[in-house]
Amino acid sequence: DLNECGLKPRPCKHRCMNTYGSYKCYCLNGYMLMPDGTCSNALSCLMANCQYGCDVLKGEVRCRCPSPGLQLGPDGRTCVDIDECATGRVLCPRFRHCVNTFGSYICRCHKGFDLMYIGGKYQCHDIDECSLGHHQCGSFSHCYNTPGSYKCKCKEGYRDNATNCILIPTVMIEPPGPYHI
Repeated sequence: DLNECGLKPRPCKHRCMNTYGSYKCYCLNGYMLMPDGTCSNALSCLMANCQYGCDVLKGEVRCRCPSPGLQLGPDGRTCVDIDECATGRVLCPRFRHCVNTFGSYICRCHKGFDLMYIGGKYQCHDIDECSLGHHQCGSFSHCYNTPGSYKCKCKEGYRDNATNCILIPTVMIEPPGPYHI
């Protein structure tokens, strides 16, 4: 996601809120957002004391929120966050989970995956902990990569004792001695 709010020249006259894939403009208290993104002094908005500016439609002042991930609170002036993840309205791509942010959300890669640019798009790609050496397998075991994690398997002649691999004891059977008659 590109943060358009940080670009020069700034895309908004007063305040800018970055959203996933876009941005939203909003005005300081007492100003009204115009269709071209500028802010116009609105005495009626100043009186409404809105947190993020307002709209005046047919003489009626209504406070507004700069993002669809925000809704007007019970006081009708301030905006409260909508948790898109909790409502179930968000479906994240494979190997990602939803994380709520103020006014929006992001789809973050699961643990064991990294976001990479592959085939012209961003995808969560499995981290190979074995080849990177980011594993806890002991010297008597082999590391095997699994999606999002890894497994350790004891080398031949060793067994797992729940914490590490230990040598399997070999039992020597002595041949019987000479028989005396």
